[in-house]
Amino acid sequence: MSEINTSEVSRWDQHGREHVVRVRRAGSRRTIRCDPCGWRRGAQFLPRLKAEEHLAQAHRATMGPAGP
Repeated sequence: MSEINTSEVSRWDQHGREHVVRVRRAGSRRTIRCDPCGWRRGAQFLPRLKAEEHLAQAHRATMGPAGP
């Protein structure tokens, strides 16, 4: 049976709204899902980077937990 791991990438937009993308790993497969807009994508390599790119491009959410 495959082990399932989930992590999150959070960024805030200029209005202070939090946007979260979840990265789910099941075996060698990784799926990225955006909670606010429902965007979903499979990513074999660098899923967290792809999640950050989606947040910056689609939501203009670029501020991390520690600020810009």
